[in-house]
Amino acid sequence: MREGYEGTGPGAITPDGCAVELYARLPVGDEPDIIAGAVPAGAHILELGSGVGRVTHPLLERGFTVTAVDESAEMLERVRGARTICTPIERLDLGETFDVVMLASFLVHAGDAEVRRGLLNTCRRHVADDGCVLIQREGEDYHTNLPRERVDPSGFTVRMVSAEPVGDGVNSVRAEYVFPDAAWTQTFLARPLTREAFEGALAEAGLTVDRYLTDDGTWVRALPVP
Repeated sequence: MREGYEGTGPGAITPDGCAVELYARLPVGDEPDIIAGAVPAGAHILELGSGVGRVTHPLLERGFTVTAVDESAEMLERVRGARTICTPIERLDLGETFDVVMLASFLVHAGDAEVRRGLLNTCRRHVADDGCVLIQREGEDYHTNLPRERVDPSGFTVRMVSAEPVGDGVNSVRAEYVFPDAAWTQTFLARPLTREAFEGALAEAGLTVDRYLTDDGTWVRALPVP
């Protein structure tokens, strides 16, 4: 387990505290629509942090080719129809480039700034010169509008319980997922980033914002700087 990360509940827990069985249950949201609207039809997507394929599978159904990367072999065992690579994202070096590189799940907010740099460098290293990078970032009130909860129409509850400062601008965030028959928790480290800090981190990796794809600014399309 990575330091500062923890998960509880049934089944395997990944190094960053994610429960495999939980993510196998979570329904996909509007991610495939956002992605499909921002990239060319049929593009080859390098999905960094694919997990069990919650977004991978809908993208495949839409005609995209996906290479799915995750550091959890247990997660990747659930992925079907895509090439899978088991490795920490920040260490990935495939020696090839892709039309689209995707870094979702707020991974850009890694508590360790060196890990964040590694993630963004991986994005830059693998995006084609005429390609793009899609990044999902936290909403502006993610660490302040707490506690908050959302009841999903399918019958489970997601609670963001707390975000406690642990130093150096990093918060320890606790989330709870409650289903009728099971419950999971995850504790993880996250670094809030203002828009300016986020764009600065991209620039450091040789990326620049092309446009924000959603009104809340949580999905971003970035381009490689020549």
